[in-house]
Amino acid sequence: MWPPNSPDLNPVGYAIWGALQERLYHGRKFENMEQLKQAIVLEWRALSQRFTDGSINQWRRRLQAVVQENGGHIEHKFN
Repeated sequence: MWPPNSPDLNPVGYAIWGALQERLYHGRKFENMEQLKQAIVLEWRALSQRFTDGSINQWRRRLQAVVQENGGHIEHKFN
């Protein structure tokens, strides 16, 4: 009884990727894929451990919410 591939239960899906996207595209445009790849690596490294830990610490609460919703979408509960 595990929701397969649920972004609601993946810290990268529910927190980290959104933050990374905001940092990547805020006032920037990329000329090519290589520039984008380099920027992703730099911004990933710049994410604080505190932010990452906080995202991971939400996991148990999110898992409980998915169970309460019988596997349904829960993002509205955490925004």
